Amino acid sequence: MLEKYDIELSRIAEEAKKIDAKTIVLQLPDGIKPEAVKLSKQIEKLTGCSVTVWAGSNFGACDVPTNLPKEYDLMVAVGHAFAYNKKD
Repeated sequence: MLEKYDIELSRIAEEAKKIDAKTIVLQLPDGIKPEAVKLSKQIEKLTGCSVTVWAGSNFGACDVPTNLPKEYDLMVAVGHAFAYNKKD
């Protein structure tokens, strides 16, 4: 199913490496959540980071969760047009 989507795994790995990330929070649209484990394992393998999947619902492209884990280095919002780096 993930083949249908342009999830830029190499870009995620590049951004994680750029900031020496150790932890990543992954936000997914509801339609991709059934593939969350598979996707998070791919990201962990590429980056060496620990990946946490945020399981809450989101209500559109601009809905960034506010109740994320306290400590993370990079948030990847799949289906959105940005990545948020807490270190910026």
